[in-house]
Amino acid sequence: MERNTPPSSRRAEIQRIYQSYTSRQATLPACALLRFLHTEQMEFAANQETVEGLIDRCEIEEAARENRTMTFEGFLRYMESKDCCVFDQSHTTVYQDMDRPLNNYFISSSHNTYLTGNQLVGKSHLDPYVSALRKGCRCVEIDCWDGPDMEPIVYHGHTLTTKILFKDVITTVEQHAFEVSPYPVILSLENHCSTEQQAVMAQYLISILGEKLLKYPLDLPTSGELPSPNDLKYKILIKNKKLGPQSETEDKVVVAEALSDLVVYTRSVKFISFSHSRDNQNVYENTSMGEKKARKLAKATGPEFAQHNQRFISRIYPAGFRTFSSNYNPQEFWNVGSQLVALNFQSLGLSMDLNNGRFQDNGGCGYVLKPAVLRSSQGRFDPYCCQHSLRPTHLLLKVMSGSNLPVQRSGKTLSLFVRVEIQGIVSDSCSRSTDTVKNNSLTPHWDASMNFTLSVPELCLIRFSVLHQTSLLSSDVVGQYTLPFTSMKRGHRWVPLLSKEGYSLDPASLFVNVWYP
Repeated sequence: MERNTPPSSRRAEIQRIYQSYTSRQATLPACALLRFLHTEQMEFAANQETVEGLIDRCEIEEAARENRTMTFEGFLRYMESKDCCVFDQSHTTVYQDMDRPLNNYFISSSHNTYLTGNQLVGKSHLDPYVSALRKGCRCVEIDCWDGPDMEPIVYHGHTLTTKILFKDVITTVEQHAFEVSPYPVILSLENHCSTEQQAVMAQYLISILGEKLLKYPLDLPTSGELPSPNDLKYKILIKNKKLGPQSETEDKVVVAEALSDLVVYTRSVKFISFSHSRDNQNVYENTSMGEKKARKLAKATGPEFAQHNQRFISRIYPAGFRTFSSNYNPQEFWNVGSQLVALNFQSLGLSMDLNNGRFQDNGGCGYVLKPAVLRSSQGRFDPYCCQHSLRPTHLLLKVMSGSNLPVQRSGKTLSLFVRVEIQGIVSDSCSRSTDTVKNNSLTPHWDASMNFTLSVPELCLIRFSVLHQTSLLSSDVVGQYTLPFTSMKRGHRWVPLLSKEGYSLDPASLFVNVWYP
């Protein structure tokens, strides 16, 4: 259903809020501003010092500053500042406990990192490694094959993808590994090289990475657990098969001793079953499986999968049929606690929006502490079960308006609506949409209320999409933004918008009101 809404600016909306707290005075007294922070913004820690700081920062009229009051222009400046962003600004730095074992974290992970395009004829390049690492990715993949003149190469084997040198990849990783995050980088080696060229790989890893390469186990007081991100700061870990006793169910490992020696806490082993892992797998061993197998296990034995991931690291990767580098929805595997949910970073869309939203949390460091429900050995967590909480969280969202939204190059006005999606466990996942405002891309006004009931809110991501209605059944994304529910501030907030490519569309934003207990 569509409707035409009279234009209404965000400035006018904020002015109504301002006037409701001035009690007909010319300016907003400090005590009224504090009441606004407590009542509307749910900033319960705010005090007189907080208010004084806001006046000093946002108010430019000298008389108002001296009287410790705020004019409307100062209030507008505050409402459009980072203080009123929907994303909790205290989460733009590392705030979570980084002293837990590695398997307690979701870790930003890339699949076939070297590719710039599709899986069959795409170009291999060093730039995707730089891009992924700068986005906070902490696990990159390197497909290694024998090259001419004893130089190992990297490409998608048995395809027409171009080839790059292994040593150049390692040099690139060494240069950019810790630009945005000090926490450990995992090099996931898809190793198809002969033992001779594996020895060459080991030489490059040692000589190029130097002290950054973790070569020996750490001397830690705790035993039986993996080290923490803090323990492994500024270290690069090698994920590969390792020489050692083989179980009857495993294939014989062919790996050069020099390379095997560099595998410390991330030894790759074959997944047999959850019971086999429980009885035979060590904490420093990890498994990888394709999305199809992982999805089947998650649906059939979700609680066992979640329990498995409480102790061991598991990596999920896209199915082979995704030749055009499309992605699965990572949420379904975060729901069972898989740490390394690897995606094709070069592909745009919902999956990477969710990944970017998940990992902007905790300072964008690439490590996000898993919710307690996925870390606790008490009870069984099943993401496909509806009854998780006797007291679910009720989220009320009011999408009020948009501001400075992008326009088409042709200058044609757009007919816009907003879709809000919840990505979480199956029973929590849903979406709501506003009505469409026709031919107004400058100041669309929706004033639409939406109710959501969340049984496991700590796993939920909230995704805002602004869409242009192109026909009755089709629409184009104009802007989007995703954030964890646990990072969403209450009160009157603005939502920054990103392009489909993930670039900021500032000053484009939505104005919303958020409430939950």
